[in-house]
Amino acid sequence: MQETIQGNAKVIEGLAALCPGDGVRHTTDAYGNAFHWFHLENPHKMTAAAPLLKEEGARLCMISAYNPKESTALKELCYHFEIKGIIYNVTLTITGEWPNVQSITPLFANADWHEREMMELLGVSITGHPNPTRLFLDEELDAGILNEVVPLSVMMNGASTTDLWEHILKDKEQNA
Repeated sequence: MQETIQGNAKVIEGLAALCPGDGVRHTTDAYGNAFHWFHLENPHKMTAAAPLLKEEGARLCMISAYNPKESTALKELCYHFEIKGIIYNVTLTITGEWPNVQSITPLFANADWHEREMMELLGVSITGHPNPTRLFLDEELDAGILNEVVPLSVMMNGASTTDLWEHILKDKEQNA
């Protein structure tokens, strides 16, 4: 493991214990800001990571969801926390073996919209969410609709809102 840079030792050691051998990195940017990166062994380890972070006064800044490779259906979620100006990034991979992750909304209220957005737009399975209703899309549209390919030219068009919805609804009708 690399030499630990500034940060909360209890959080760093606790999160590192949840990661496989090379799942921990520590970096700084050009301005000396510290970043800690933890890749959890499986999504269910988040149920141990979130209480540890909450106990130490962490603030959830954002949750990023992305496909690590274009050719795979796997998703990665990266939870970005801050404690006293230090960023702690906790990443997990959604796989066929581990298809869902437990909601952290009961511990971090601001996770509510992040998790609902991931469920609605990307089809990520979040279990135990206290309010799993949709934020943006009509209930008739399939969950994870934004995983569908939409040409960049359609999204960048000045009339993208109308064109995008027409494109999505047309694809839905064709698949029905």
